[in-house]
Amino acid sequence: QLQLVESGGGLVQPGGSLRLPCTASGFTLDYSNMGWFRQAPGKEREGVSCISSGGTYTKYADSVKGRFTISRDNAKKTVYLQMNSLKPEDTAVYYCAAANVGPFGGGPCTLAGYFGSWGQGTQVTVSS
Repeated sequence: QLQLVESGGGLVQPGGSLRLPCTASGFTLDYSNMGWFRQAPGKEREGVSCISSGGTYTKYADSVKGRFTISRDNAKKTVYLQMNSLKPEDTAVYYCAAANVGPFGGGPCTLAGYFGSWGQGTQVTVSS
């Protein structure tokens, strides 16, 4: 069974940090671009960051540039989102997702592409 599981969410004060791991089971991540998305109450889901299958290319939403870092460890089938200098407006449910690009899809990732596998989400709350 293909599954993505996020963890690491919680309550953090403004200016604090969290690291969100997302681990896959039932499939390899070697041929998948990976993305992080978030959805705040009453708002549409937005793309936060993505990383290409080999880790060469990354992309960030303007709202998180310089504060968030995406990385991956294909051997551990895990992708990470390091979030620093958190703001109250970062409060949301964070989801990771996988986009299968095949063995020759090593180009840049895009947050606007099709992501076929999704995790269940982890809540991040930034509040004092």
